[in-house]
Amino acid sequence: MSEEGRVPSPAAPPAEAAAAPEEKKGKEPEREKLPPIVSAGAGAAAGLDRGSKGQISTFSSFISTVSQKKESAENRSSPTHLVFPNIKNVRDLPPICLDVRQKQRLSMDALSSEMKAPVLPEPVLSIQPKTMKDFQEDVEKAKSSGDWKAVHDFYLTTFDSFPELNAAFKKDASASFNTVEDSGINAKFVNAVYDILLNTPQDIQKTVLKGIINSLLQEWKGPRTKDDLRAYFILLQNPQFNNTSTYVIYAHLLRQIATLVEADHHFLVHWFKKLSQKRFKQLVERLLQFISLRLFPAKPEEFPPITKCSWWIPSASKVLALLNTANNLVHPPLIPYTDFYNSTLDHIDLMEEYHTWQSFGNSHRFSFCQYPFVISIAAKKIIIQRDSEQQMISIARQSLVDKVSRRQRPDMNMLFLNMKVRRTHLVSDSLDELTRKRADLKKKLKVTFVGEAGLDMGGLTKEWFLLLIRQIFHPDYGMFTYHKDSYCHWFSSFKCDNYSEFRLVGILMGLAVYNSITLDIRFPPCCYKKLLSPPIVPSDQNTPVGICSVTTDDLCQIMPELAHGLSELLSYEGNVEEDFYSTFQVFQEEFGIIKSYNLKPGGDKIPVTNQNRKEYVQLYIDFLLNKSIYKQFAAFYYGFHSVCASNALMLLRPEEVEILVCGSPELDMHALQRSTQYDGYAKTDLTIRYFWDVVLGFPLDLQKKLLHFTTGSDRVPVGGMADLNFKISKNETSTNCLPIAHTCFNQLCLPPYKSKKDLKQKLIIGISNSEGFGLE
Repeated sequence: MSEEGRVPSPAAPPAEAAAAPEEKKGKEPEREKLPPIVSAGAGAAAGLDRGSKGQISTFSSFISTVSQKKESAENRSSPTHLVFPNIKNVRDLPPICLDVRQKQRLSMDALSSEMKAPVLPEPVLSIQPKTMKDFQEDVEKAKSSGDWKAVHDFYLTTFDSFPELNAAFKKDASASFNTVEDSGINAKFVNAVYDILLNTPQDIQKTVLKGIINSLLQEWKGPRTKDDLRAYFILLQNPQFNNTSTYVIYAHLLRQIATLVEADHHFLVHWFKKLSQKRFKQLVERLLQFISLRLFPAKPEEFPPITKCSWWIPSASKVLALLNTANNLVHPPLIPYTDFYNSTLDHIDLMEEYHTWQSFGNSHRFSFCQYPFVISIAAKKIIIQRDSEQQMISIARQSLVDKVSRRQRPDMNMLFLNMKVRRTHLVSDSLDELTRKRADLKKKLKVTFVGEAGLDMGGLTKEWFLLLIRQIFHPDYGMFTYHKDSYCHWFSSFKCDNYSEFRLVGILMGLAVYNSITLDIRFPPCCYKKLLSPPIVPSDQNTPVGICSVTTDDLCQIMPELAHGLSELLSYEGNVEEDFYSTFQVFQEEFGIIKSYNLKPGGDKIPVTNQNRKEYVQLYIDFLLNKSIYKQFAAFYYGFHSVCASNALMLLRPEEVEILVCGSPELDMHALQRSTQYDGYAKTDLTIRYFWDVVLGFPLDLQKKLLHFTTGSDRVPVGGMADLNFKISKNETSTNCLPIAHTCFNQLCLPPYKSKKDLKQKLIIGISNSEGFGLE
């Protein structure tokens, strides 16, 4: 099996290697046994009884009438009534009947003769009964005449069993289609059949569900065939599962898919990635809705008690993991990774989920942290913050206990990471303080500027971050190179004797996350991918860190021109060796001296040819983004993780780490308007009304400049605009003055301009010509 289609195990803390659970408690049932269909009870049927056309009536009622509707099967060779597998452990199945209060188990002996059915051998696929054109013609005739018998018979036959599904939708009934690249399914036909299904009479929709129940109740012996996988793939797309009345059936379908072997999941993953964006998104949304409504049902009586169906959510999560893997295999992805977020999880006890995951890993205790792609960045931030707070409290308490045990007077300052720095020696003082107080890095940060009065209520801390970042990332400092084409910084490859300042930058980023400070740093996404390689610092110090697989896409985010040149080399149709005359060697300028580096042993003597150019490009990119800056990035990595040493980092994608550090680029100025506080103004004042009229009418680039001018960053914290605590204060100076900002407090000081035109003109001048961070 190729690695790229392999479904990753759910996230687990280090040393946890067990497979993902399918239940919160209890032993996993044997694969050969049918998962019990839990009766929803009389109350559950209430949500199924829909009177209008296109809706589904009660699940239990249509099941109970299966044996009474044999007429519809007279012209068919296979039975339409509910098939019970002829197996010894059938007594383990709960009753599927109208009287849900019935306590005894149903056995084959208790069934009436008409309900009994032989277990049929797996049939040979019949010839496809109808083409898509035939089906559509039947539907049009039914709509005009009102006679749906032909359409009913098609659905009755097609959804009766897995072989019939394959007979109807397989492109070629005689072909095996046993490859991951082609499911062999006529997707257009499947889509047409499902698009029409919800607009058919109720009896047709009930017929489809009966057929699905029949199929799921079949006895399974041995591994699934590719035709079985195709049937699962088709059934999963059924839009009827949007209706909560079908959730009992849907849950069993999900469980059977979730418990397939890894090789079968491999096929499904590759078939999922071939779906259209629309159909793929529908699958994801349906599963997310299923989880949400199981967690917080609008009508609790609709579903079985949670104790009897604890496997519902784990099964759905596992199937979501298959879809997430498929999405990650496609470039660009079919849907944004944020579409997998389930915002319902923001309202559960996240720390309980996190502690369960930490304590039990991937054992038989389910936790959403095993499937972190469904947890929103806001929820992950809460987990990280609370985990950080607990670590802060724990360390502060230990310091206090140590002080008391030595009979020393406790000092409140010992509960904080106290930084005392001089503005004139900001970097060196900060480095010295952080080195000396490395044991206190997980305490709450407080900053004092030597020789200046004032308590740090958050403003001094933010100013310290802003000043340090501005100084360290200045081109003259030489630690980072700014790439104008990509608007980002990258690590300088210059060799030096001491990489402690790179460690300082890592610590700064860690402290920012730890203390919920948004930094105005522009690193490419590749940086955050390296920062999570691995997400937990290895215990063996000889293990390389910050090394990840890199591609031309990663290089393009930093050096687009070079990436384009390498792509041209890969697609060049002429003779590469003769026309480019290159070897496996690169040259770099360091302090005015050109130095050469071999990309592989003897690289200076190995010409780049049409045959080895892919290897050359890969080694070149790896050299630029990994090897040439290894010591710099390793120091940066260890600095960051010295603060953020938490299993919670394993829950994050690289993009999410970037958002935690730098904020989100998505601006919502209306949200900012709703959350803004005023000092000296009221929100109904004419100047304030002018201000918002102007700002809401700004193009995006000016809105970003305004945000940067007032807060020191043009990005938004994870919690949204409300987390900025943005304030507009009245500045009683002349209206000829420009607005000023206190970035440390996210405060804009606005003179009472008399006209909207004047306000707009002054505001644009102010935000467009501020230097640096606009610090006051």
